[in-house]
Amino acid sequence: MIVVTGASGQLGRLVIAELLKSVAPTEIVAAVRTPAKVADLAAKGVGVRVADYARPETLDAAFAGADKLLLISSSEVGQRAVQHKNAIEAAKRAGVGLIAYTSILHADASPLGLADEHKATEAMLKASGIPHVLLRNGWYTENYLASVVPALQHGAFIGSAGTGKIASAARADYAAAAAAVLTRPGQAGKVYELAGDTFYTLADLAAELSRQSGKSVPYANLAEADFKAALLGAGLPESLAALLADSDVGASKGGLFDDGHALSGLIGRPTTPLAASMAAALA
Repeated sequence: MIVVTGASGQLGRLVIAELLKSVAPTEIVAAVRTPAKVADLAAKGVGVRVADYARPETLDAAFAGADKLLLISSSEVGQRAVQHKNAIEAAKRAGVGLIAYTSILHADASPLGLADEHKATEAMLKASGIPHVLLRNGWYTENYLASVVPALQHGAFIGSAGTGKIASAARADYAAAAAAVLTRPGQAGKVYELAGDTFYTLADLAAELSRQSGKSVPYANLAEADFKAALLGAGLPESLAALLADSDVGASKGGLFDDGHALSGLIGRPTTPLAASMAAALA
């Protein structure tokens, strides 16, 4: 049995869709806070269980009988370490045979502030004694493409990444990698640095946006404080604005680049290029 946490989220849903290509739905469990959000998966025969990282009492039943667990990192930045600790402890009590954890690219050396809770979780996994595999996911291309509409509206794509190389991939690529790891033997102890096959700078992204939209959208590189202020002005909450600005600065230091091609190796095909993801976003 494979249990996928955060199964109602964007990544979780894509992972389950991939798993269903080769695994019987009765052998998959969607662990979610709100079962109603995955009624469509239940209709396909996928098991649905309540699992809330912040409510440890829900996790024992959610993980019962699991051979493998995909621990998708919590979306609650700042609460992740505690919530992941709850999940790891419950997995140990349940006798889970393998945990696959969605960490961050080069977690042990990343300049991104986001890496801190991932490093803490990786340490907890090691201390737990549970066989585990680390899926160190790079940036989702969709993270940047969420800014396409405001960039077109304001005539500029803003950021703080400078000329940093960004080897992102589509969320679906990372989901396919997770499904591959969950369905192949011999994964315990492996660490996968997952990133796109090709890289771009934000100036390159702006140029691709200009090409596909037919509008001139230059890249404007801002100081971290100025970028954060612009995000706050656009209505983003303080924590998210700070996170995005810090991540861009991390990108300028190489934090979103890797050229090991582990992701395409796992999924058996090239990762989705920026141009294709851009076209989908504009459509």
